[in-house]
Amino acid sequence: MKFLCSFILLVFFLITEVQAQKVYSVNYDYQADVKVFVTDHSYKADLLVYKVKYDYQARENRGLWYFTDYDYQALKKIFFTEYDYQAELKIYFVDYDYQAGWQKNEKKHLML
Repeated sequence: MKFLCSFILLVFFLITEVQAQKVYSVNYDYQADVKVFVTDHSYKADLLVYKVKYDYQARENRGLWYFTDYDYQALKKIFFTEYDYQAELKIYFVDYDYQAGWQKNEKKHLML
């Protein structure tokens, strides 16, 4: 029984960790987990992002982002850089949720 409870808790925490698409925008780069630059064209981006309205829609690591009101609600804190060379991740905001997704999988670990 103890093993089963431990297993269920482990699975719950792993699932929660995978849903790292709840983000909070910080004011300073040193506060951020990831530094992000918003590109002007989708082909320049590592990740195509769609902003969802509700937190439950921000699932998996596929570019569906929910911006939280407070930093403690987010699983990742991001800082928007002024120039692309300052960023670890380049994103482009898309108009529809089906357009969201990774362009470059080697950067995927940044949002886990």
